[in-house]
Amino acid sequence: MTRDEIIDFKARLKKAGELLITERIAMTKSAIDSAQEAANSEGKSSAGDKYETGRAMGHLEKDMYARQQAENLKELDLLQKVNINIVHTTAQAGAFVKCSDHSFFIAAGLGKQIVDDLPVFFLSPYAPLAKLLLHKKAGDRFLFNKRETEILEVF
Repeated sequence: MTRDEIIDFKARLKKAGELLITERIAMTKSAIDSAQEAANSEGKSSAGDKYETGRAMGHLEKDMYARQQAENLKELDLLQKVNINIVHTTAQAGAFVKCSDHSFFIAAGLGKQIVDDLPVFFLSPYAPLAKLLLHKKAGDRFLFNKRETEILEVF
């Protein structure tokens, strides 16, 4: 691949990640609003404890979604800071690492995604696997899922 093709490919990876996180943020926002509405609309019954329990459950649910929202916003910020215009020779944040069995994009922890019909594991730079890959280059080997894996390409 040429330098322009590499940068274009990494731009598509980054865009796919941003779209996924943006969708997660929207779904979480909707869930927060629904949980708040449920807590607010919990009707007072003759059993006062049931009313309080329902409200408390709604608030706990809202708090859970708020934590997820904060995590999504953190991942989006991390991904947006990745510079895709650098063609890396070693594995680091912003690098695409093609291996004999898998491909990785070190940018944000989004798991396995399909981009351009290619399965790619999106890794947070802070993930244990990303730390294992750190500073490795094409031709290096590492242990992944109890199998030795060779790095074929890094860019």
